[in-house]
Amino acid sequence: MRSVLFVCLGNICRSPLAEGLFRHHVETAGLSDRFTIDSAGTGNWHKGEPPDRRSIAVAARYGVAIHEQCARQLHADDFHRFDLILGLDRDNVRNIRTLMPDDATATVALYLDEALGISKDVPDPYYGDARDFETVYNLCDKASVALLAKLTKPAP
Repeated sequence: MRSVLFVCLGNICRSPLAEGLFRHHVETAGLSDRFTIDSAGTGNWHKGEPPDRRSIAVAARYGVAIHEQCARQLHADDFHRFDLILGLDRDNVRNIRTLMPDDATATVALYLDEALGISKDVPDPYYGDARDFETVYNLCDKASVALLAKLTKPAP
């Protein structure tokens, strides 16, 4: 069983899309029993709220349902519950590492670097328009496919 946590600032735009897309690809591959998947935010401003309506809309256009997700804040126990904690941008990775307890067992990495091997942030679409959410969707979709391939690749 592998466990992956996607983290952005408020857990309403980027990380719900990353979680939903990775879950979608895992389910499509018939591997749901091999993964625990979740998302969180470094801040608590949106705790208990559903994802941003624009994230829900772009995901729904492609047949991916994220409307039942609920925003939550990153907790100290996440560093023991998850194998891999992926920050959606460098600021989030820095914040995650600041919150990381000394005895943490999780690996913390930048999402696109871990998935695609590119040191690039997933841009925050919150103050943008539908095109910005589409860009984030496409990046997360491509990264989810690559991450799944990487995590299911047989050991050499």
